[in-house]
Amino acid sequence: MRKLTTFIILALVALSCTQAPQKEQGRHADWTEGTVVYELNTRQYTEEGTFAAAAQHLPELKELGVDIVWLMPIYPIGELNRKGTLGSYYAIKDYKAVNPEFGTLADFDAFLAKAHELGLKVILDWVANHTSPDHPWVTEKPAEWYYRDSLGHTIVEYDWTDIAKLNYDCPEVADAMQDAMHFWLERGIDGFRCDMAYIVPQAFWTKAIASLREEFKDIYFLAEGEEPWLHDAGFDATYSWELHHMLNDIAQGRANGDSLRTYIQKNDEKFPADAYRLAFTSNHDENSWSGSEFERMGQAWRVMTILCFTLPKSQPLIYTAQQIGWDHRFEFFEKDPVPAAMWNDEGLKEEYGKFYKELTELYHSHPALKPESPYEFYVDPLVDGEDQSEYISYRRICDTDTVSVLIHLQEPWEYAIQTPEN
Repeated sequence: MRKLTTFIILALVALSCTQAPQKEQGRHADWTEGTVVYELNTRQYTEEGTFAAAAQHLPELKELGVDIVWLMPIYPIGELNRKGTLGSYYAIKDYKAVNPEFGTLADFDAFLAKAHELGLKVILDWVANHTSPDHPWVTEKPAEWYYRDSLGHTIVEYDWTDIAKLNYDCPEVADAMQDAMHFWLERGIDGFRCDMAYIVPQAFWTKAIASLREEFKDIYFLAEGEEPWLHDAGFDATYSWELHHMLNDIAQGRANGDSLRTYIQKNDEKFPADAYRLAFTSNHDENSWSGSEFERMGQAWRVMTILCFTLPKSQPLIYTAQQIGWDHRFEFFEKDPVPAAMWNDEGLKEEYGKFYKELTELYHSHPALKPESPYEFYVDPLVDGEDQSEYISYRRICDTDTVSVLIHLQEPWEYAIQTPEN
């Protein structure tokens, strides 16, 4: 094959996107367009593991090009059937309080204020499907608030032995959940990432999202799930799980360019024209249970990250410490922080941070890379005549702005990105 030039050339452009599909009125707040999400694991982000310590890193995230900071669940964790020493963030005992491990409610408010001063948005991880088994609702509310077995015990799902599943057939459950979400929106947060959203009834999301948006106009909702009905229910973004697993498969030689082209076409047909599809090489689940991007993708991690920033409909996600190349599976139920020295390692910032910053600048600078901008496949002259199953090449198009991407999906994982300026 011909040698591909590996480059990204950036330029700020101010263009409109007349070729993009017309958005449905009111689906997205204007500020959400073309935004980069950063998932912040408060427990592991710093050695202190607090809001105050994490807040000191917010200027670095702004400099990196992050727009939305997603905080993993910040609420008190149940003690009954707790996993590990510290428990799972997703076994919540009180929706209107903060985990004392992270600080106080005042500390959270200070974190939020600092983020907003920097122009960052903050969303909270929300767990509507279940509580911890020792949440006060289990004993203080009617039995019908939870699914229960024949003996009246709350039930679990999967291997989640530290949770109790809520029953949305009981209208009071939906009211209480919406009230708890309202509590945090009143404090000034900018939206929610909703855990396991696809197993919570659509009727709840449709009513809750519409009602909350009546009062808090410009809020953002991200669903863990990739069922198209989630967008009908009001979510701005859904997870691109299928894409993520395909990227792993390509990196490990189990899929190729033909597979990826088929996925892109299916994704385009299956979801609304203006749907945001969260694209990622890692997140808290994948990192802890399947390994870091380096474990799963090896040397392909760079090109897989480029795909996440440039594919149609994509809203890119960066997970905790990816910008410093932290190759480690975080312990999920224990304190397992990023070593403090790594955050100040100039070599890591040059090797990894610079790469992510170039991508966020590319993503922000080109209207062609907004999620709703059209795309087309093409055969790049650099690889014309080669086996196209080894490559993916596509253009994102917006008025006079075009970004062309060519990636070799095998060793040596080369890529070329062409913009109007190069």
